[in-house]
Amino acid sequence: MMSGHLASSSSTSSSSLCSFDAHPLLCTKTPSRRGRSSLCYPMTRRTNLERMRSTLTVKARDGGAASGEVETAVVERPRPSSFQVSRGRPMPLGATARDGGVNFSVYSSNAASATLCLIRLAHLNESRVTEEISLDPMINRTGDVWHVFLRGDLEDVLYGYKFDGKFSPEEGHRYDAFRVLLDPYAKAVISRGEYGVLGPEDDCWPQMACMVPSDGDEFDWEGDLPLKYHHKDLIIYEMHVRGFTRHESSMADFPGTYRGVVEKLDHLKELGVNCIELMPCHEFNELEYFSYNSVLGDYKMNFWGYSTINFFSPMLRYSSAGLSSCGQDAINEFKTLIKEVHKRGIEVLMDVVFNHTAEGNENGPALSFRGIDNSVYYMLAPKGEFYNYSGCGNTLNCNHPAVRQFIVDSLRYWVTEMHVDGFRFDLASILTRSSSFWDAVNVFGKPIEGDLLTTGTPLSSPPLIDMISNDPILRGVKLIAEAWDTGGLYQVGTFPHWGIWSEWNGKYRDVVRQFIKGTDGFSGAFAESLCGSPNLYQEGGRRPWNSVNFVCAHDGFTLADLVSYNDKHNLANGEDNNDGENHNNSWNCGQEGEFAITSVKRLRKRQMRNFFVCLMVSQGIPMIYMGDEYGHTKGGNNNSYCHDNYINYFRWDKKEESSSDFYRFCSLMTKFRHECESLGLSDFPTAERLQWHGHLPGKPDWSETSRFVAYTMVDSVKCEIYIAFNASHLPVTVVLPERPGYRWEPLVDTSKCTPFDFLSSDLPERDVAVKQYAQFLDSNLYPMLSYSSIILLLSPDTSA
Repeated sequence: MMSGHLASSSSTSSSSLCSFDAHPLLCTKTPSRRGRSSLCYPMTRRTNLERMRSTLTVKARDGGAASGEVETAVVERPRPSSFQVSRGRPMPLGATARDGGVNFSVYSSNAASATLCLIRLAHLNESRVTEEISLDPMINRTGDVWHVFLRGDLEDVLYGYKFDGKFSPEEGHRYDAFRVLLDPYAKAVISRGEYGVLGPEDDCWPQMACMVPSDGDEFDWEGDLPLKYHHKDLIIYEMHVRGFTRHESSMADFPGTYRGVVEKLDHLKELGVNCIELMPCHEFNELEYFSYNSVLGDYKMNFWGYSTINFFSPMLRYSSAGLSSCGQDAINEFKTLIKEVHKRGIEVLMDVVFNHTAEGNENGPALSFRGIDNSVYYMLAPKGEFYNYSGCGNTLNCNHPAVRQFIVDSLRYWVTEMHVDGFRFDLASILTRSSSFWDAVNVFGKPIEGDLLTTGTPLSSPPLIDMISNDPILRGVKLIAEAWDTGGLYQVGTFPHWGIWSEWNGKYRDVVRQFIKGTDGFSGAFAESLCGSPNLYQEGGRRPWNSVNFVCAHDGFTLADLVSYNDKHNLANGEDNNDGENHNNSWNCGQEGEFAITSVKRLRKRQMRNFFVCLMVSQGIPMIYMGDEYGHTKGGNNNSYCHDNYINYFRWDKKEESSSDFYRFCSLMTKFRHECESLGLSDFPTAERLQWHGHLPGKPDWSETSRFVAYTMVDSVKCEIYIAFNASHLPVTVVLPERPGYRWEPLVDTSKCTPFDFLSSDLPERDVAVKQYAQFLDSNLYPMLSYSSIILLLSPDTSA
């Protein structure tokens, strides 16, 4: 019998556009979310592998044939296993070291047969299966779980599975007995050891296999414990592991790796963030979109990583260890990152992509889920088509009982074994959609008569969200939803939350961008945003910290590009500028592009400071995108998913240039937020603490043409704070609230050049700068330039 595998000496490209047939969410061609194109999927050609059985050749002469022709029959007989094989246990799922051996357990409800494939590391690049162990359904199956226990020499041995069953796409089944598949519960996935390097014969998708655990896989956590910061005290920093240190200016010993991040953690402490949100670190294939980019003269990559292959394995090619110890060293390197981050008082959240997998639509590769139990793991239409609520070709069937248990198990693993502090769920609205009807009894407990619930219907109490929210382990970690999907479901403010979920507040981003750039009609909405969006969250019993506030993130313009470009400039993506968001609510301040006249550059710096002030004084959880603290530019590219180059790399040389300018301002603003009791409230501010003002105290202007918002906040540490935003093109002199026995002292004025934009206590010229305001402040006035914001502090009037 010939052993099969997933391999190809060449790759194929597919169109990036979806072709919709009958239903707009049924994708019949390669998907296009986040500008994805030219997916480097393997061809289905099968290659001869090492035979697993020895053969006995018998030659027989046909007695009735005068020609004397010889017929040959090949009789196969099993080769004795080099391992001691026994029944095994159905739980826990995955490969588990115990009792001097390893228990293998995998779920598949529709497979007719299952085979455990053992592959020595030396054979992986040759796509050779070293030994196959067929699982007897009478002995090695309990319910829908296949299992076996092995003892023997498993050093440098990897594993995978083959499953046989129906190949009937219209019924939802896509079994192929020749493919070696990954265990969904594998703790490390082994294939290529170096980022961006092609496999044997320039294969983008060489054979992958799973790490076999051993009893000696222990890690010294040195007493590491969760920091358990309250949500309201967080300042989140969205980071890409490779991008953070890959640029040569990082001077890191291990650039682009988990160890490289550790080398640069002092930067985060200096910046004042206390929580990192890691962009996808689950195993994915960075060569998924591998193709020559004639615009830049390099190759396109899946740089962001939103295309998961395995939800238990860390991305091994982010590790300096590569394939050392069959992946165990890479796991330990990730754990070291978490431990070292915690030592610096910083929490770690993971960006997780439980809405789809790297297997794509029906033209994509069968890597794991598709070949194990396609109709269970994916949301399918009645004729077997893949629903495409993710925009990436398939949709994980999240609310199927087996799938939601799988997701919960994965999350628990990252909390208990890897010590992460929480998760941001990409396209989380998919997690609220109803599952496929392939097994109504299994899903609902009884047969369903008629179409009572359409596949993909949003559920008010989704079983998966219920399970996560009430799980004894997961309930205590940070849970953040990107509360929308590409199928049109937008749930910002309405995501099922059980009182503990926060949301990426996309409405905050849109309103703040509109107001700061001077668009009429947004003063009231801007004020709501400053208060933590009570219009979205208060009625549902939630708090300001349920809103994760951001102006920029990985998907879209950087902060510097937001004030430099009116339009996207995505030609470098090789898609004729057709990818990426067209509506960015940006303003170039009068001249398109990075290079501009001096007056435009000054206004851009002012606007960047305005955005950052707004982010730091708003109730809720502020999130900073990596590089925005020094003004990183992507040249107007708002969809940089495919660039493993300077476009996405953190520029440490530029950060040093900005250390006394915008970076200084950002660091002082984060420090100020931490110092103020009133800027991270556990509930929405009331009139006892907050008072709104206009150009005159106590008289706010909420009219359609108003571009001015000001307010005071009572603060137990700072006494009282006055904050004002003038988004008009005209200057204004504001009258400050009277506080007998006290006077207002300037702290922040974004219209001033550095270092006078933030009058820190250690600024040598501070007293001179304060005196320049005296003639106004003595009269309880303050002059504000156009497009500027200010922060004043109340202090005792010693001159009275």
